[in-house]
Formats: sequence, structure tokens, C-alpha cells
Amino acid sequence: MGPALIFDCDGVLADTERDGHLPAFNATFEDVGLPIRWSVEQYGRLLAIGGGKERLAAVFTPENIAAYGLPADPAEQRDLIAAWHKAKTARYTAFIESGALPGRPGIARISAEAHAAGWVLAVASTSAEASVRAVLARAVGPELAGAFTVFAGDIVPRKKPAPDIYLLAVRELGIDPADAVVVEDSGNGLVASLAAGLTTIVTVSSYTVDEDFTGASLVVSSLGDPDQPMDVLANPHGLALGSYIGLADIERLREAIASTTKN
Repeated sequence: MGPALIFDCDGVLADTERDGHLPAFNATFEDVGLPIRWSVEQYGRLLAIGGGKERLAAVFTPENIAAYGLPADPAEQRDLIAAWHKAKTARYTAFIESGALPGRPGIARISAEAHAAGWVLAVASTSAEASVRAVLARAVGPELAGAFTVFAGDIVPRKKPAPDIYLLAVRELGIDPADAVVVEDSGNGLVASLAAGLTTIVTVSSYTVDEDFTGASLVVSSLGDPDQPMDVLANPHGLALGSYIGLADIERLREAIASTTKN
């Protein structure tokens, strides 16, 4: 099995949180007659909670239960959360499939380069699988998306920052953790990938630019493209980099880390 390139979804494949998930949550609240609208700032704070269903659970405060006639019974709450999340996912998926949110710079390019070089390609995300597949197809194209293995949603008991999704990916792909390179965008995602023992590149997104990325092997504004140059924010291994990340840069990063480990 060759080396593997594993992407997070939201904020990595596309900058989906602010302009995709948030409007879909708020539209779902409107559809069900719930007078709650999450602001950009409030949703940013909710992103500390891994998973859409888990964020919806934050609606069930004692104040909201009293004010909006929401159920206090945990089982009823779970059923309502599941229904809301299903409706939200359908709305969000339709939005992505409309082409409204493009892939982030460098995603399609480096995925094609890695696939041609025989790398294993995967996505590991706590978002719903339907949402992930829609974003992936939009970001890299339907044909290349078929080369990816997708690990998403509720297939692990704990979501990021727990390492479960990455541990599952490594196990199911049959790879050595030393052969995997992860692309993440958030502190929670970085904690998860590092706990799984994986080399991690961070491409900051609109919500995560000020987070702590200690332990990342490289932090950049994006992977970049020839017409969309990246900014290097942290380069602990001192790689000589151009205006965008290529597969050769990732190979040199792996070599630098392997050399450091041996020493």
C-alpha cells in the first residue's frame, strides 16, 4: 500500500462552514417554525463541538425548552435532532450540488497529482456522509471523487477532537500511520490527527485562522494554485516552498520528518 493523503472536509475541501452549513441550519430552523437563528459569531463558537447533530443538541437549553415548547425528554430530543439534521443535510447537499461553493485552491490539483503517483486518497470527516460526498465531488470532480475512500458521520463513537475517525481510516486503508499525511483546517482536527500519530498540514479557513496549530508540520493559508498563491504561516521544518504546495513538497516534508524521527 502506497502513502496516503487524507483530507478533512469542511474548511479543507471547501470553505463550507460559514457559507454552507450555517445557512442550512438557519433555514432548517425556519422550516420547522423554530425562532432561532445562529449568527456568524455564535456558529463559530459552536464549531468547538464536533458534529452537526451534536451542535443541534445545544438548542435544548432549559431556556429554549421553556420558551419554544421543545421536549425535555432526552429520547424525544434525539428523535427531533435526527429529523432536523436529515432536513438540514438535504438542504445543504442540494446547495453544494448547485455549484455555489467551489473547492479551495489546490485541492483538485494535488488530488490529481497524488492519484497519478499511486497515493491512496481519503476523506475523514465528522460531517454526514452525503454532505461530504457532495463537497468532494464538487471540489475534485465526480470522476476523481470515485478514487477516494470516505470515512464520515456517525461511523465512530467519538468525533473530533477524538482521534477515532483517523484511527479508523488508518486501519481500514491498511496503511502505516507514518505513511499518511492529513490536511486539516481546525484545532480540533489537528488534535485528532496528531493523537492518531499522523503528519498534518493545516490550511486555515475563515473560522480557524486564529486557532492554535502547535504540532502541525506546516500551516498555510491554502494549498495554493499557480493563479492563487498561498501564504506560509508556520514552517517548522524549514521547507523551501514556492507559491503553492505540490506533491514533491509533501514528499520532502515526509522525508524531513522521517529524518528528525531517526535523529
